[in-house]
Amino acid sequence: MSEMLLVVALAGRRAALPAERVNSVVELASVVPVPRAAPHIAGLGALRSRPLTIVDCRAALGFAPEPGADASGRVVVVEHDGHLYGLKVDGADDIVTASGAPSSAAGDPGPGWNAASLGTVESAAGPLLLLDIARLVAGPPALAA
Repeated sequence: MSEMLLVVALAGRRAALPAERVNSVVELASVVPVPRAAPHIAGLGALRSRPLTIVDCRAALGFAPEPGADASGRVVVVEHDGHLYGLKVDGADDIVTASGAPSSAAGDPGPGWNAASLGTVESAAGPLLLLDIARLVAGPPALAA
């Protein structure tokens, strides 16, 4: 496997997203909350006049929001099932090449990480948990299933 990966920082850990699924990485100035949305949905943003559902990846993994943080900030823009999503992450560092197929995670990264990852991949940035975009978008109820 020589898949390109976007290295992201999330809840104190470095992880990866498949780069082929990433449209862009942007800073959002504002996010509008959506009443009665699932807890991991931070709200709606706009990207070049297109609506963007913002997924708080920390909440999708079962973590509390970052202290003092609001819903705006760095998002990884992906398309899933015909809709645009902004995956709110703490940072996006680099693009690296995976040097093998995902394998079982060494150790136990925790229930949210286990449920949202496809396994660990080796890269020049070291071992990274490869996150499943569909599971992040679905949020905690899907991760628990």
